[in-house]
Amino acid sequence: MIEQDTVKLLRECDAGVKMGVQSIEDVQDKAKSPALRKALADCKTEHESLGREIRTELSRFQDQGKDPNPVAEKMSWIKTEAMLMMKESDSTIADLMTDGCNMGVKSLNRYLNQYKAADERSKDISKRLIHLEQTLAEDVRAFL
Repeated sequence: MIEQDTVKLLRECDAGVKMGVQSIEDVQDKAKSPALRKALADCKTEHESLGREIRTELSRFQDQGKDPNPVAEKMSWIKTEAMLMMKESDSTIADLMTDGCNMGVKSLNRYLNQYKAADERSKDISKRLIHLEQTLAEDVRAFL
């Protein structure tokens, strides 16, 4: 049970990291403020680093990880494009990032509760990813 929950939790973290990186990439070039661009770039770098750690852990279990849900990805992209088409601004980007971070935190906490038997290492990775999402949401508040 420990191994099964560990793999499932790591898969969800893998999908979450990939979704986060893609979401940042979708808006990063549209940010006007150097401070917002830096916050997004720094967070993307941290997500990529954590993603490598997650994939290393998954490889111990001979698991390939998990991609984000294609429907969720497409819906996120459509929302981003529509909102930026209406008003391309740092405020819109901050709004989109805040919503995405909040959804990520909510989902990751749900998975932490669902996969209680996961090992401590995978739980720690999940908590660090949650912290990254919370930090980005706080960093972009100044642009709302």
